[in-house]
Amino acid sequence: MSVDAGQASLRLDADWPLRWSVEWRTGEERVSRTVRELGQVPMVNSDPIRCFSWRRGQRHRPGLQFMVSTGRLHGAESLEEARLLLALDFAGDLIDVVSQPLRLRFDSTRERRSHTPDFLAVTRSGTCLIDVRPEGLIKDSDRESFAAAREVALACGWHYVVAARWREHVPAALDAFSSQRRQLSDPLGVRPALLASARRGLPFGQLAASTACEPVARAQLLHLLWHRQLGVDLAEPLADRSVVVPASEAAE
Repeated sequence: MSVDAGQASLRLDADWPLRWSVEWRTGEERVSRTVRELGQVPMVNSDPIRCFSWRRGQRHRPGLQFMVSTGRLHGAESLEEARLLLALDFAGDLIDVVSQPLRLRFDSTRERRSHTPDFLAVTRSGTCLIDVRPEGLIKDSDRESFAAAREVALACGWHYVVAARWREHVPAALDAFSSQRRQLSDPLGVRPALLASARRGLPFGQLAASTACEPVARAQLLHLLWHRQLGVDLAEPLADRSVVVPASEAAE
């Protein structure tokens, strides 16, 4: 989602990196620095800047999401945020992620404001600051906050993204893959046969049915897809007709 609409109301004169500040927490210690100093700080070692709250009648559902990439639980303040963590985990390039990593204080043309981005993800291809908000709930003030967060990310050499909308079928596919993401034994030895048969470009259902135990083969296929040993085209809904290929072919 583009955040350009919110940039016009930001005060981005020459000394903004010295005026805008960022606060984060490490254990019980709170640290504050200017944006200019932020890029030299290992933010992945920080803790969430604010606590996750649960109260009766709240409209969002906070919780903890386990990530195979890190082997830890990570906080999410809504189902949308939990979905984003699942997608980061599946992407296979994640090193670590911090929930609610920092509090940004920035200047708009009207007032001084604050914003807390949702995640800071460190990947093998770089660091990414992420906000999560369903597209239909984004207000003008949110666009301004997102534009400010993007400026900070650019100043630090990070990427920035707002996760605002998913293709409708993608969350269901990720949920299916994640059901078999943990360590999975193969007592019936169907995994080598699946990997060999996938070279023929068979559909998911036919590939599972080609083994001696189809229900077990389906679980193994989901495990292999999550761990990128096999690939499938997620531009279409995951179904028995989805063609499964070796990971080397899926990357081409």
